[in-house]
Parts: sequence; C-alpha cells; structure tokens
Amino acid sequence: MGRKENALVNIQQKLAYLNPALARIGQYILDHPESCKTITIKELAAECAVAESSVTRFVKEIDFDSYQDLKIAIAESLTQPVDPQLDQSYIYENITKDDSVHSIIEKVHYRNVQMLSQTKQMLNPQELCRAADMIEKAGTLIFSCKGSSAIAAEEGVMRFARAGKKCLLFRDESLQLITVSAAGPEDVVIGISNSGRSISVVNVMELARGRGVPTIGITAFENSPLAKNSDTTLFTPTKQSDSDDGLGWESTSSKSAQILVMDTLYACYAARQYDKTRMYMEKSYKAIRHTRL
Repeated sequence: MGRKENALVNIQQKLAYLNPALARIGQYILDHPESCKTITIKELAAECAVAESSVTRFVKEIDFDSYQDLKIAIAESLTQPVDPQLDQSYIYENITKDDSVHSIIEKVHYRNVQMLSQTKQMLNPQELCRAADMIEKAGTLIFSCKGSSAIAAEEGVMRFARAGKKCLLFRDESLQLITVSAAGPEDVVIGISNSGRSISVVNVMELARGRGVPTIGITAFENSPLAKNSDTTLFTPTKQSDSDDGLGWESTSSKSAQILVMDTLYACYAARQYDKTRMYMEKSYKAIRHTRL
C-alpha cells in the first residue's frame, strides 16, 4: 500500500470485515493513534489481549508489509488533514465518490475475500450435518427469500434439483405462503435473509413451524426472527446492524456468503448421496445438453 493513502481511514473502512480479535486491534489503533506511533508489537498485543501473531496478521490484512511500515503510516496519517472519525457517505459498501477505479477494484475484492473467509470460520459442522439430515429426508425443498437473497435460493434450486431433489421457489410472497400451507413434516423450508427480518420470509418460516414443517435458516443475525423460527440455522458474517438504514441491503459480499453456505450445504448432501447424485446429474445433463452449442 502506498503511504499517501491515510492508514487510519483504511483501518476504519476495513474494521467491520475483520474477525473479532483483529477488529479489536484496529479499534485500539483508531482510539489511540498517537501512542500507536511508537508502541511495540508486544505492547499492542497486550493492550488488545491478543497474541503477537494476531497483530502480525492484522498488519497483513490491512495490506502493510511490516509492523514498522504500519507505525510509520500511522504517524504520516496524523499529519494529513483527514479525520478518520468523520462520517463518510458511501454509495456502495465503503465506496466513496472520490475513489478511483483502481481503489474500487481493491475495495470490492477485499470485501468479498474477507466475507468468504469469515463465512468459512462461522460454518458449524454440526449444524451443517443437521441441515443435510433434514434435506436427505425431505420430499420437497421449499425456498423462501426476498430481494437479492433469491440469488442464493436459485443456486440452491439448481444444485439440489440436479441432485434429484424436488425443489420449489416462487418470488411472489403469496405463492410462498400458499406453498408452505400445503407442506407437511416430510418437506423442508429453507429461508434466506441476511438481516433475518424480511417480513415475507419470516412469515413463511412462522407458518412452516406452526404446521410442523422442518425449517433451515440462512442469516447473519442470531437473535433475528428468522433464526428463532429455524430448526437449524447456518450463519453468515454480520456486516451491519439488522436494523440499519438499508444502504447495505443489496451488498454483493453478503450474497457471496449466502452462496458459499448454500454450496457447502449441497456438497455435504451430495457427498452422502454420492451414487444417487451422480445418477441424477447424468440424467439432468442429458436433458439440457441440447441447450449448449
């Protein structure tokens, strides 16, 4: 990273995408930039209650070659007429009107890489096994989603339908409710919402639970209505509060996380049903191969 870019602003922009230990380091630097100009790596680790290796990893995550380079950049940032605590207006993720194309590429790439890495860390093997168990037993998989969460839902339909599972996905809220009203314990409803508060998805999940239909939730918020109405929940990283102003609702990185969860869930199922999945994949390929040149 060139030192002309304000290091403190860079840390602030990346803070929400770091794991808790690294975010603690970043927040300490933002709160105490003057002392961090001279503090040793051992002292910083002690202040943040983390291992020294975490500080080293933090340095790499924010694109510095060494801890010494970071300290120099912090010192230089303090002489620049930019207050890292000032609220900035973002049009998408943390993109500002002054960003160059190169900066936009770097920021969007960084957000997606960080989101996928954090999603991997959050995937719970036991919950994945529970969800795969439910899907194995399901006669029909019914997907409920809203907005761009439909991207992950469509990914699920494509994957599981090719593996021989009957899948239903309707964009219309009324049709989702009608479908679940006719479902039973032999089916499974998969609800997808980053905030876990999309009213239409929560309504579907509540109806399913009331009818004894097994439910799987994919969301970023543990205390959300979606999670509370799910028999098992697969979590994606929390990017913002579940009641924010809506500017980040269509974030690409949150959808990338949902797709990773869906693909991992499918892979768990397919590995269990290997022979059956291969058979259905071959059948489905024969059905669609005429659509390719």
